[in-house]
Amino acid sequence: MIQFEKIFSSGVTTFVLLMLYATGLATATFLEKAYGTMLAKVAVYYSPLFFLLQALLVANFVAVALKRRLLQFRRWGLLLVHGSFIIILLGALVTHIFGREGMLHLREGQAGNQMEVHTNRGHAVRELPFRMELVKFTLTRYPGSMSPSSYESDVRVYVDGDTLRRTVYMNHVLDVKGYRFYQASFDTDERGTVLSVNRDVAGRNLTYAGYLLLLAGCMACLTGKNGRIRTLYRLLNTRKHTSGLFALIGLLACSCFASAQTEAGSMMDAVQQHAVAPAHAQRFGSLPVQSSNGRIVPVNTFSSEILRKLHRDATFGSLNADGFLLSVLALPEMWMRVPLIAVSSRELAYFFDLTHGHCSYMEAFHADGSYKLQRKLEEAYRKMPAERNAFDKDIIKLDEQINIFHQLLNGQRLNLFPKIDDPHRKWYAPGDDLSGYSGQDSMFVSQIFESYLSDVRDAIRSGDWSRADETLDMISTYQRARSKAAGIEIEEDRLALELKYNRLEVFRRCRIGYLSLGGLLLISSFVLFYRDRRRTKWIIRLLAAGVLAVFLFHMLGMGMRWRIGGYAPWSNSYETMVYVAWATVSGGWVFMRRSPVTFALATLFAGVILFVSELSWMDPQINPLAPVLKSPWLMFHVAILMAAYGFFGIGFLIGLTNLVTMSLIRKSRLNVHTPSLRELSIINELSLLIGLILMTVGTFMGAVWANESWGRYWGWDPKETWALITIVTYVLVTHLHLMPKWYNLWLFNLSSVAAFASVLMTYFGVNYFLSGMHSYGQNEALHGVFGYLYATLLLVVISALCSRKGKALKY
Repeated sequence: MIQFEKIFSSGVTTFVLLMLYATGLATATFLEKAYGTMLAKVAVYYSPLFFLLQALLVANFVAVALKRRLLQFRRWGLLLVHGSFIIILLGALVTHIFGREGMLHLREGQAGNQMEVHTNRGHAVRELPFRMELVKFTLTRYPGSMSPSSYESDVRVYVDGDTLRRTVYMNHVLDVKGYRFYQASFDTDERGTVLSVNRDVAGRNLTYAGYLLLLAGCMACLTGKNGRIRTLYRLLNTRKHTSGLFALIGLLACSCFASAQTEAGSMMDAVQQHAVAPAHAQRFGSLPVQSSNGRIVPVNTFSSEILRKLHRDATFGSLNADGFLLSVLALPEMWMRVPLIAVSSRELAYFFDLTHGHCSYMEAFHADGSYKLQRKLEEAYRKMPAERNAFDKDIIKLDEQINIFHQLLNGQRLNLFPKIDDPHRKWYAPGDDLSGYSGQDSMFVSQIFESYLSDVRDAIRSGDWSRADETLDMISTYQRARSKAAGIEIEEDRLALELKYNRLEVFRRCRIGYLSLGGLLLISSFVLFYRDRRRTKWIIRLLAAGVLAVFLFHMLGMGMRWRIGGYAPWSNSYETMVYVAWATVSGGWVFMRRSPVTFALATLFAGVILFVSELSWMDPQINPLAPVLKSPWLMFHVAILMAAYGFFGIGFLIGLTNLVTMSLIRKSRLNVHTPSLRELSIINELSLLIGLILMTVGTFMGAVWANESWGRYWGWDPKETWALITIVTYVLVTHLHLMPKWYNLWLFNLSSVAAFASVLMTYFGVNYFLSGMHSYGQNEALHGVFGYLYATLLLVVISALCSRKGKALKY
C-alpha cells in the first residue's frame, strides 16, 4: 500500500499521465480528420479509458498535494490552479451526463417546440416545455457584398401562459427556463432560422466557477512569495549579470534575407517608358472604390492587393501599385505581353511552356487562342479538395491570377460607381453590366471612364496631365454625390488614414528595424563580453532606444489598422502574426534590464515573424468581420493567446541559444560558462511560465466566448484541442524540476525548444493538416513556410546531438 502511494504521488507518474493525455488528444484530432468527428468522440474524447485517464490525473494531483503539503506551506496559487482544473473537469462531466444540446428550426410564421438532438446513435427529437414562433428573420449584408454582417431572429415565446417578444442574434443569447438559444444558421431563402439550443445550468455554473478559480490561481502564482516565479526571480537577482557570450550564438541563428530582381526585357523597358506621372497616380490612388467584400477603400488599397496577387510584390520595377494599375487599364495591349504573373512552380512552368518566375498573360494561350490550362484545370476541380496535389493547387492559383488580370483588361473589379437604387448598395465597375443605370447617370458611367483612360494615354505622350486631372475630379464628384444619395457614407478621414497607412508601410519598416537593431544589439553584447567599456554600454542603450522607437511605430501601425477596420487587429493570420511580433518585443522589454541578449533575441525574432507575415501566402487585406467574431471576448481571447506565443517564442530562442553554446564550447571549458547558461535558463523558465499562464487564461477565455456565441464552451474542435495540448506540453517543461534525477540544463533547454512545435501546430498546423470551426485563416499556399521550418528543425537536431555534454550541468 505504501509503495502504491509512493508511485502514485510521484512526479514521474504525473509526467506519464500528462504525456498519455497529450498523445491521446493529438491522436484524436487526426482520427477526426480521417474518419469524422463522431468516431473521434466515441473512440477518444468520450471513451471510458479517456475518462479514467482524467480521473487518474485528478487523483494524482491530490496525492502530490498531500505529499508536498501544499496547504501547510500555503502554496495558494498552486492549490487554486490545480483545484480549478478539477472543478473544470467535474463541470465537463456534469455537462456530458446531464447537459442537453440540439437544434430548433423555425420558418417565419411557424411555432414549434421540438428540438432535434444529435446522439451517438443518430438523431432524436425532444420537446421543449414552451413554444417558440419565428416572427421575422433578418439578414444584413455588408454593402455591395454577399457576406453576412449580421443575422437575427425576432421570436415570440409562449411560456407559462405568457407571451414574450425577444430577439436572438449572434453573440446575444436568449435564456428561457434554463434553455439557452443561439443564432446558428438560416435557410437559403432567408425566411427561416436555425437556433442552437443548450440546457446545462449545473455544468455551466461549475465550469465558470472553475474558470474564476483558475484566474485567481494564476494571479496568485504571479504574485505569491512562495511561488515558482518569485523563486526564479530571486535566483536571478543573486547572479552576476552575464550575457555577452550568447551574442555570438544568436548571430549564428540569424538569417539575412535578400531579394533579387531580374531583367524583364524589352517589354519591361516599354512599361517604364510609358509610366504614369507619380503625382497623377497618387491622385488616382486616393479615389474611393468598393472592394469585393463591400468595404469602401482607396484605389491604392485595391491596386496594392491586385499587384500582390498577380506579381507577389509591392512594386513592379519603378512603378508603385497605383501607377501599375492605371498603366494596365490605359495600355492593356502592351501589358498582355509583359512578364507580370508570378509562376513559382517549375513543374507548372515546364508543363505549360511558361516562363518560370513570371509569365505574361499571352503565354497562357495557344496560338489558336485556346487556354493552355483548361484541361488540367477541369481535372483539378473535379477532385475533392482533400485529394488535390500540389500541382492541382498551383494550377488553380495560377488560373485565379490569370482571371484577375483578364477582368482588369475588361474593366471589371474596379467598382467606382455607386448606384442609388441598388438593394445591396453595390458599386459597379466600368466593365460591368451598366444597363441598370438610367438618365444622365447611364450616360455618365458608360462613357466617363473610357474618356478618362483616353486622357491618360494622351498625357503619357504629351506630359500634360491637366485634362486627366479634371476628368478624375469629375468621377470623384459623381461618387460622393451618388453615394450620399444611396445612403453610403464615404468617411473621408478613414480613407485618408488608410492611404497614409498604406504609404507608410509600417510593418515592412518595422521588420527592417527589428532585424538590423537586434543584430547590432547582439554584436554590441559580444563586444561587451570581451571589453567591459562604458562606451559599449551606451551604444547598447542607444540601440535599445532605437528599438523603442520601432516598437512605438509598430503600435502606431496596429492602432491605424484598428481604426481603419473598426475592430481589434488580430482576427486573421496576418494580423495575429503582426500582433505576436509586437508581443514578442514586449516580452523582451520585461527581461531587458537583466539580460540584454534576451532582449536582442526577442527583437530579432519579432523581425523574423514580420518577415514571415510578408510572405505571399499571408493576406494583409483588411476584411469585414464574420458575425460570430463581433464579440468583445474575441479581442481579449486572441490578444492573450498571441501574447503567450510571444513568450514561448522567447523561450524557444533562448533554449536554442543555450544548446548551440553547449555545442561550441569544449567540454573542459563548459563549467566556466555554467553561470551564464544558468542565468539564461532561469530567464527561459520565467518566460515559459508567463506564457503558460497567458495561454491557459486565453484558452479558457475563448471557451467562455464559445459558450456565449454558440452554446458550448468546449466542443473538441482541433484548434481547441491543440491549444490544450500546448498547455499540457508547457506544463511538462515547466515541471521538470519535480524530477531532480533528470533535471539538467541540457534537458530543460532542449524541452523548451521542442515544446515550441506544439505552438506551431496550433497556429499553422491545424489549418494545414486538419480543419474545424477555427480555420478562419486557412490558406492553400501555407506549405510555403515549411521550408523555413525544416531548416530550423535541422538546426535543432544538430544542436541537440552536439550539446549532449551539457547533461552534466545541473540547473
